[in-house]
Amino acid sequence: MIPPFRIFKPVPNLVFAPGAISQLSASLQEQRRPDGYVVYIIDHYFADGRLNEIIAAAESDVVHYLDTTDEPTSAVVNALRENILAHQGKTPDVLVAIGGGSTLDTVKALSIIFTNKGKAEEYQGWDLVSQPGILKIGVPTISGTGAEVSRTAVLTGPLKKQGINSDFSLYDSILLDPSLLSTVPAAQRFYTGMDCYIHCVESLSGCFINEFARAFASKALDLCTSVFLKDGSDADLMVASLMGGYSIVYSEVGLVHALSYGISWAFHIHHGEANCIIFNALERYYPQYVEEFRQMVDRQGLMLALPKGLTYDDALFEKMADIVLLMQRPLHNALGADWRNLLPKEKIIEFYHQL
Repeated sequence: MIPPFRIFKPVPNLVFAPGAISQLSASLQEQRRPDGYVVYIIDHYFADGRLNEIIAAAESDVVHYLDTTDEPTSAVVNALRENILAHQGKTPDVLVAIGGGSTLDTVKALSIIFTNKGKAEEYQGWDLVSQPGILKIGVPTISGTGAEVSRTAVLTGPLKKQGINSDFSLYDSILLDPSLLSTVPAAQRFYTGMDCYIHCVESLSGCFINEFARAFASKALDLCTSVFLKDGSDADLMVASLMGGYSIVYSEVGLVHALSYGISWAFHIHHGEANCIIFNALERYYPQYVEEFRQMVDRQGLMLALPKGLTYDDALFEKMADIVLLMQRPLHNALGADWRNLLPKEKIIEFYHQL
C-alpha cells in the first residue's frame, strides 16, 4: 500500500551564490573534532588540483578522486569504506562530495554504511536504513540530477540498479555555486539537465501529484526549457535541478526512470543519457513533453540511440525487465494502482526488443 502522504524533509542548510564553494572550509571548522578528519570525495575531473587551494584540506584529511567514467556501484562504495577505515582506523567526522550525481550518490551511500551494518547493496530499496549516516556536505558541479536534495542514492549492484531511498540519504548541507558549471561539456550538460526535465514531466503526469510537488515541478520545467531552448543561465539550471529534485521527493518519478534502469544496468549507459533514450521512445505516454524534448535535442545537434555493437539475448532482457518491476512506486505513479496488469513483464521485454 502506497501511503497518501509523506513527511517532507528538505536539506536543512543551503547556500546559493557564485563562489559559494569558498565557504566550504569555514563550514567544516564547526564540524571537525580536534583529533578527527574529513573525507573529500571529488569527481576525477578535478584531479588536476584546481580546487586544492579552495578546499584547503588538513594533513589528516583524506582526499579521494572518484572515477565517474561508469555509474556508481555498491562495490565501489563498500571498498571506499574499507579503505578509509583501514588507513584511518576510525570513522570520519564529515564526508564532502564535490561533483555530479554519481559523486553525490556515492557519498550518500558511503555515509549510510559507515553507521549501518552490512554492505551498500543491502539497503537498495525503500526505507531500509535504520540509523542516520555521518554528516555530509554536497557541492554539485553538474546540475540536473537533483541528487543534491533527493532522498535517493542510486547504485548499480551485482543484481540490480536501484536507489537507497531513505530520509537518511539527504545531505546535511549543500553549497550551490553556479560558477562550477562553466566547464561542463555541452552534451553532458544536456543529458544531465534532461534528467531534471524528465523528473518534472513524470511528477506532473503521475497519480502521486499534489500542489506542493506541482509548484516545484512546474517552475523547474520552465527553467529547463529556458536553458535549452532560449540560452538560459547555469544559475537557472542549478535552481531547476534543486526544484526538480524537490518535486519528486514529495511525488515520484515514473515510467522513464523505471525503464532506463534496465538499460543502464545492462549496457552501462549513464543515467541522463539512458533517460533520454527511453523518453524519446515514450511519445505514447508523454506526447506533449516528448515533442518539446525533441526540439531541445535538435537544438543540441544530438542523436539518441543505443550504442552500436551491443550484445544481448532473451535472458538479458528477462533480467532487465525484472529490474524494472522492482520500481513499484514509480510504476504506480506512472500507471496507477493497476500497473502490474498494464505493464506485465512480457510487455517490458517487447519494449526493449523494439528499442
